[in-house]
Amino acid sequence: MEKVAQYREYVQRLLNDYAKDDVSNDEVEVQLIFDTVRDHYQWMNVGWEDCNRIYRSIVHLDIKDGKIWLQQNLTDLNPAEELVEMGVPREDIVLGLQAP
Repeated sequence: MEKVAQYREYVQRLLNDYAKDDVSNDEVEVQLIFDTVRDHYQWMNVGWEDCNRIYRSIVHLDIKDGKIWLQQNLTDLNPAEELVEMGVPREDIVLGLQAP
């Protein structure tokens, strides 16, 4: 359980760091969603751009069975590598966005 609590902290820190550089405006909002009960974590853009609806999951991470699952990454950043640098063993990171 201690490991999962540490992973929650790492994932939240990572998403906070990423999202602070996102450009929000009056029409598109940057949202960070941290569900610490079910362990779902997302960085979203939500709103309108001209007449187009924006509803985009930029990065989505889950913690399942003691591992961090990278479900979505629409950035040029490497969250898996950054999690390793924080101390997460490679074997505890699952690239859920790639086919098995």
